Amino acid sequence: MPELPEVETTCKGIQPYVENQTIVQFIIRNARLRWPVEAHLTQTLKNTVIQSVSRRGKYILLTTQKGVLMLHLGMSGNLRVLPSTSTPIKHDHIDIVLSNQRVLRLNDPRRFGSVLWHDAIQGSVKNHRLLCKLAPEPFSKEFNADYLYQKIKTKNVAIKKLIMNNQIIVGAGNIYASEALFNAKIHPLTIGKTLNKDMCQRLVTKIKNVLRESIKQGGTTLKDFVKPDGKPGYFEQKLNVYGRNGQPCTQCNTAIEKVIISQRASFYCPNCQPVKGS
Repeated sequence: MPELPEVETTCKGIQPYVENQTIVQFIIRNARLRWPVEAHLTQTLKNTVIQSVSRRGKYILLTTQKGVLMLHLGMSGNLRVLPSTSTPIKHDHIDIVLSNQRVLRLNDPRRFGSVLWHDAIQGSVKNHRLLCKLAPEPFSKEFNADYLYQKIKTKNVAIKKLIMNNQIIVGAGNIYASEALFNAKIHPLTIGKTLNKDMCQRLVTKIKNVLRESIKQGGTTLKDFVKPDGKPGYFEQKLNVYGRNGQPCTQCNTAIEKVIISQRASFYCPNCQPVKGS
């Protein structure tokens, strides 16, 4: 699944091509995504201007004068900016044809992505049912050590599960949670309420650093992610623990181990990341 750095990279990639462009045509080839794409959008969006491109969590927000189009890439989706004459291929479900002779095209083989509409008359998109309960963004001032400590100080739950909870922090997906915990020297099974403020500070700093570095590098090697220009949207990134079960730790040469937490594979170094709490 594309994680926050991949979504942020997508936003930055499409922005120069779609911002301040008029939507000439909105084409629905397959409305059966995670939620049905509303048929009225073919008329509602015609001749509207995309005023801005932004992100909230993993949602890409295209703001127009009439409302906000909310795009989610799901498990396997990608957005590409192509010439408007480009022939659609299999799994190309949605086209947003623009006045600059380009098309923003959503391809989603597994159809877990979504294209949702938030009308301007409903107020701020922040109030949308899928966004209103989201936690602070990882790069915001609100996400700090005091905030994290208050959120987890009573939680008898593994810290890996807690930092992947979108009501505690958005964006720390499976890959980046594993990497941040390694860098913070905290075992993924450490119970949340056992972390002190110093540990929370260390973890907050490492989450921010890992995500910033991943955005800088264009995302991790997720095979389904494609940059908007059609070229591979990833390049090789060195991961310390994720996907390295049995391989030597980059810091101490101890074999990396794997544990399943909330049905997700977590990777850690048993030497560098001592477990605390039970």
